[in-house]
Amino acid sequence: MRFRLCLPVLVLAAGSAFAADTLRGKLVLVDGKPPVVETAEHKLVTLDGDEPTRKVLGDQRLNGFEVEAKGRFTAPDRFQIDPIHTRSMLVRQDGKLRMVTYWCDLCSIRSFTPGPCVCCQRETTLDLRDPDEL
Repeated sequence: MRFRLCLPVLVLAAGSAFAADTLRGKLVLVDGKPPVVETAEHKLVTLDGDEPTRKVLGDQRLNGFEVEAKGRFTAPDRFQIDPIHTRSMLVRQDGKLRMVTYWCDLCSIRSFTPGPCVCCQRETTLDLRDPDEL
């Protein structure tokens, strides 16, 4: 009888341990230091993610943008962003949330990490897009 009463509590506790968080704030990129978000409360939170997300976080063109990232806190001052394929990091431009993408004008190829075009090897340009249009 006791086990049946405790089971729902255990299920809820286990589910909350894996619940995603959302972090909002200004992206601050300083050479030689890990990327951080400065929250509205002026708290600095260090960011990390999978390899493609780390490449995006290293793009100085995004320095100073307001970001919204989904993931989880691994410590009070550390945040692990969900994998890039889940569209877990957006930036705010002109009051609207935008997905970070990169575009090659020559080849018309879109990528989701900065760097050279996979075709012509020219550097791609930052192209913030409405996430509903991709």
